[in-house]
Amino acid sequence: MHLATLDWVLILFFFTLFLIIGLVVAKQSGKNTKEFFLSGRNMPWWLLGISMVATTFAADTPGLVTELVRKNGVSGNWVWWAMLLTGMLTVFFYAKLWRKSGITTDLEFYELRYSGKVAKFLRGFRALYLGVVFNIITMAGVCLAGAKIANILLGISQQEALLYSSIIVVIYSSLGGLKGVLITDLIQFIIAMVGSIWATIYILNLPEIGGLSSLLNHEQVAPKLNILPDFSNTEILITLFIIPFAVQWWSTWYPGAEPGGGGYIAQRMLAAKNEKHATWATLLFNFAHYAIRPWPWILVGLASIVMFPNLDSLATTFTNLTPAMQGHDVAYVAMMTYLPAGLIGLVLVSLIAAFMSTISTQLNWGSSYIVNDFYGRFINPSASEKQKVLVGRISTVLLMAASAIFSFYLQSAKDVFDLLLQIGAGTGLLFILRWFWKRINPYSEIAAMSISFIIAVFFFINGKLETPFFEIAGHWQLVIGVVITTLGWIIVTLLTKPTEEKTLTSFEALVFGNQSKFHNINYKILAFLLAIIGTYSVLFSTGYFIYSKTVTAIILAVVAIICGVILVRIWKRIN
Repeated sequence: MHLATLDWVLILFFFTLFLIIGLVVAKQSGKNTKEFFLSGRNMPWWLLGISMVATTFAADTPGLVTELVRKNGVSGNWVWWAMLLTGMLTVFFYAKLWRKSGITTDLEFYELRYSGKVAKFLRGFRALYLGVVFNIITMAGVCLAGAKIANILLGISQQEALLYSSIIVVIYSSLGGLKGVLITDLIQFIIAMVGSIWATIYILNLPEIGGLSSLLNHEQVAPKLNILPDFSNTEILITLFIIPFAVQWWSTWYPGAEPGGGGYIAQRMLAAKNEKHATWATLLFNFAHYAIRPWPWILVGLASIVMFPNLDSLATTFTNLTPAMQGHDVAYVAMMTYLPAGLIGLVLVSLIAAFMSTISTQLNWGSSYIVNDFYGRFINPSASEKQKVLVGRISTVLLMAASAIFSFYLQSAKDVFDLLLQIGAGTGLLFILRWFWKRINPYSEIAAMSISFIIAVFFFINGKLETPFFEIAGHWQLVIGVVITTLGWIIVTLLTKPTEEKTLTSFEALVFGNQSKFHNINYKILAFLLAIIGTYSVLFSTGYFIYSKTVTAIILAVVAIICGVILVRIWKRIN
């Protein structure tokens, strides 16, 4: 498609704005690593919460939701909706603990919680494991989605798309540090939400769609509207509902939904003004991520079924897409080609913003690990703050380049989602318990990471072979990974010595103070349940209003309000 002059003006304006922000905050961010990676630990909860939401609004997220809807209907989203439990666990049990720790990255946790040379090794190893390997896989998936967007909407190749976008995002990420990322995240989130909602309204009113009512009554769409999976279909029930709720949410480590908190979510909590701001920021993130954002994507996904009922129709329409780039996830971007001048520019800016906000966060987070937990800890402990910031900027460039290259080996957003889940399968319970169970030690963590990674690589390679050794459905691969990894690290825990009592005492005094680990645990459990019920109620109430099932929608809205009122009343008890 050809963009109008207005579209190009919008794109160039926002690109320029993001660069200016990076340049404006560069001087302050370059002072030291605390400023570059944590913005001086003085960020308000609302900015941090929005930044978390903006980061998870990646370029591949609308495509992932569209792919899930096209394959399994609205209920297909339970594979990620179930992660709300993980997020709320962090809000009420771990956000305050992370902020009280006073560390720069969550990897410093290892030398607070554990002792000896093995604790140092674990910190350095995990810095490379998460900051480099895991981070590159995550960003590669976002790069792939960005390339598909550029191919369909701009007609440029994957190589060109990644070259241009990488230059822009690397410049403002490496200059502005976390503060630059937070400010641009705020702007990018507003643009992304306005663009996605406006585009959805326009698409629903296309003559081919005929309005919301016609869409919902379309013969190919109506069977896909159920919010809950078909309980009579055992395979679907197990895949979309039972495994996510019984196994996935507590057992897997996934970016943005880490059991016990971690990654860039922990980075945002550590940058908060205090424990209260850390808790509120994480609560805002989880509510917005699960309750507010999904429906525009879902509706566009449903509309795409009418316009492009199968993969052949997509391939026939967009002939520039290489076979490796074809998939149900491109249907979201394909629907954007029906937008008029001006609106397509805004939506394209919103998708670019989604790409940039995620990549910039991942780059800043990953480089923080490389600088603080590897270079500054092991390579050059006497490095000056300026040297560390310089290494952070160099690592930002290298991480971006590696991610862009690896994106050529991936095919769809769902592939990346499944791979990341599999890599983290079985490690989640350890991250939940290590704050409370003294027996867990560095060998537990090393065993969990090693076992889960080996299993994930084995399944990934097996799936890419022309003649696989065996065929096992993805959800059963996840369960196998969880069982083997969990048993593995528990056995290693029981066979090895616990951390020195002196280290444990010091750690508990720092994060728990004079209070018991389980202080007000009953109120925290109640708040955890209320937040989950309330968030799901808002999500489903919105859906039923869209479906014109007003009574059900009102009942769910009332439930959400009641949960909110009770939560406010017991808030002081929680904290």
